[in-house]
Amino acid sequence: MSAQQTTTEPGVWQRWWNRLPATIDRRVIALAWATLFVQIAIVGTGGLVRLTGSGLGCPTWPRCTPESFVATPEMGIHGVIEFGNRLLTFVLVIVAILMFLFVVRMRRERPDLFWLSLVIGLYVPLQAVIGGITVLTNLNPYVVGLHYFASVVLVALAAALVVRVYATPGPRVLAVPHWYAVTTHVTSAFAVITVIVGILVTGSGPHAGDGGAARNGLDAEFMQHVHSWPAYITFALTIVLLVGARRTLPAQRLTLWVGLLLVVELVQIGVGLWQARTGLPIWLVNIHMVLAVMLIAAMTAVVMHLTAPVAEVERTADS
Repeated sequence: MSAQQTTTEPGVWQRWWNRLPATIDRRVIALAWATLFVQIAIVGTGGLVRLTGSGLGCPTWPRCTPESFVATPEMGIHGVIEFGNRLLTFVLVIVAILMFLFVVRMRRERPDLFWLSLVIGLYVPLQAVIGGITVLTNLNPYVVGLHYFASVVLVALAAALVVRVYATPGPRVLAVPHWYAVTTHVTSAFAVITVIVGILVTGSGPHAGDGGAARNGLDAEFMQHVHSWPAYITFALTIVLLVGARRTLPAQRLTLWVGLLLVVELVQIGVGLWQARTGLPIWLVNIHMVLAVMLIAAMTAVVMHLTAPVAEVERTADS
């Protein structure tokens, strides 16, 4: 390397570094929302893989066939659907890398954004590996369920990232009454239980992802009833949260998110009843799967709004 190259190279890197955001701007906000969107989107495409029987459209992993990384014409539509879902994983990786780069300069001022983006970035490849294991285990229903639940966790992390992008940095304290915080956490627990039981319901039903894939052996009709119990408890508790939100410090923001949570639950309940009474058509089941992670995203946002900056709480207390 010449002396001229040695002297100019640091300047190139410095210019590149200076182009990264040093504060929250439109680029950071847009990318945070993009992170949440792609995490929800891959749940939809993953559901399409399973519901169309394309789970083994690419019969091996990480290759699509023993000889090819991409789907071949002989694999038909199932290969296209499964390979398309795998391609979306690369979009997730790109978005995660960009999100991390967009907050790395503000890691001291906003460690919350730095660590959230880092965890999401590290989690995405792990999720891809779990997806590979589902293929290598011939769509074992419990591994498939773990694959879905891993996406649930990623959506929750992405929702937390979106909330924190808008939040005032610095120390935060509880800004709601103790009973409200407890009720919120109980509601979130029932929301998670609802999703887990829903995963077991799907593992016992007709949509295995492939005609030869095993089922978990549970009674599908009975599990549908079990699934509804925590769902209705979550719905009832959400109504309590909505009524109580008006008496909290961050009332407007909290009411907005609790209201959104309630809307998602209403739609989710409606879709769940509809699909159960119409023989589980694949398009309704797919909507139900996507709504489940949207519910978790809204629930995460509600939990994140239980606290407020110390200065805001003290200013309200003094007024």
